[in-house]
This record gives sequence, structure tokens and C-alpha cells, in this order.
Amino acid sequence: MEEINNWFAQYPILASLAKYLVWIVLIFSIVTWVRRVLKRRLPDNSLRYKSQKGIEIIGYFLAILVSITYFSGSIKDFGLAIGLLTAGITITLQELILSIAGSFYIFFVRVYKPGDRIEINGIKGDVIDIDSIYTTMMEIGQWISSDNYSGRIVKLSNAFVFKGPVYNYSKDFPFVWDEFNLPIRYGSDMELAKDIVISVAQKHLSEFVRASVSEWKHVVEKYYIENAQVEPTLAITMTDNWIQFNLRYIVDYKKRRFTKHLLNEEIGKRIQQTKGKVLLASATFEIVNIPTVNIHDKTSTNKKN
Repeated sequence: MEEINNWFAQYPILASLAKYLVWIVLIFSIVTWVRRVLKRRLPDNSLRYKSQKGIEIIGYFLAILVSITYFSGSIKDFGLAIGLLTAGITITLQELILSIAGSFYIFFVRVYKPGDRIEINGIKGDVIDIDSIYTTMMEIGQWISSDNYSGRIVKLSNAFVFKGPVYNYSKDFPFVWDEFNLPIRYGSDMELAKDIVISVAQKHLSEFVRASVSEWKHVVEKYYIENAQVEPTLAITMTDNWIQFNLRYIVDYKKRRFTKHLLNEEIGKRIQQTKGKVLLASATFEIVNIPTVNIHDKTSTNKKN
């Protein structure tokens, strides 16, 4: 013990560094232990995840506090130490600093959370994890044309929350508006066609309409936004080839593809049951006039001469 004390006395800088490392190891050991305890004790996945992330943030804060105390000599020099530290490493660790700052921004401002469907930096997917540096997403789309998983897990730097827009499909209002066009042939029974589309829409979309009314009311109260119509709407446009029915409706963001399938399938069956009163149209081309072509045989003319 005396030898250790003598060594600490001879090398005070190394002794201070050793004490600092012991404190850092102790802090992160306690954080790891608490995270494991929370993982075993808390049954709810959401509460367990948030608690573990909160403990992790507290650990980082304590580590920074200990670092400032050791390298500045006093907690009073906090501002000066932070300024010097930032000036020294901003250029070399800019992306890392932005990522860590982004994690705090995401956590406290609640830009998004695990379980949300977002689009950021041109990548769309469901958020499955957020740590101090990366956001992990299950990718949607790319070579998949619909809102289905591609199978790839994407890790994206948290710094991107400061570099561009973040599209959140589920925060505050977990519904989206969707639409599709239906070409109806000229000469069809228009009133019957409208009744078919509207009745099918009401049948399959009434649940989404009821659920979205209260949700949209909260959005209007929270943000400066005009009230919107959440009931399905049908717009009719006359084109060169057909009468275009445009059905616009609200749907749960996770059921967009399946709902469109149900609507198209039943509308198609109902149109077939009309026995020709309502017909779907396809692209057609009308030839207005064929010019007359005169062929003059020079050989026959020469023989006659």
C-alpha cells in the first residue's frame, strides 16, 4: 500500500488519470447493471425500452461531468472546459457530436420513437431502435413497390434530424390520405357507378373515419391547421377516353395497401354484377381519316408510249 501511495505521489498526473478511469468504468458498470435489472423486472416493452435509454443518457451525463471535473479542476470551469473541448474536436468529430446531439434532440423533443414509421434522408421504414449515435430502421419500399418491408435493416446517423425534413407517418395522427382512379366507359349508368363506389367505400372505410375524427380534432387543437374532411370523397373528371372516378379516402398508415386491394376487388365484382350497365374503360385510339394514296406505275406508261 505504501508503494502505491509513493507511486501516486511521484506521478500525480498518472494517478489522477487512473482515478478518472476508475470512475468512468464504475459509472458504466453501474449503468450496465441497472439496464439488465430493468430488462428483467419491467414487463412492458415500451416502458423497459424508455427506462434503459434514460439510464444510458444519465450515464453519459455523469461521465461528462466527471471528465470536466478532472480536467478543469473545478465544476465552476464548466463553460470554459466545454468551450475548449468543443474548439478542439469539432472538426474531427463533427458527425459524432451531431449524432449524440441528435439523440438528445430525438429523446426530448420526441421527433420520433420506436414503433413510428418515418422517412428521413430518402429512407422510409419503421423505427426499431434509437441509441446514442444511430437510429435503426426496418426498411420499407426500394425494390418493393408497396409499403412492405424490404428485409433490410438500416442504421442511420442521428445527425440527419438536423440536415433535412423528417416525415412521420404515425406521430399525432396515425392516418394518411390515399386515392385511386377508376376509368368508367362512356355510356355507362353513371348514377349506378357512383352508388357502387360510394357504398363500397362506406363499407370498408367507416371504421377508419370514426377513429380518425377524434385524432384529427387533437391535431387541429395542437397545430395551426384548417379542419379537413375525413369522409371518403368522389370526384368525377371527363377525359378523352373515359369518365375518371377519383376516390379519396383516409386509412390507417399500416393498412394502406390492403385497404386499396379490398376496395378495388369489391368494386370490380360489383361492376361485373351490373351485366353491362357499368363498364370499365381502357385506352382507345380513333382513326379519323385515312388519306388516299395514288400509285403511278412508270413502267406501264413507258410501254404504252
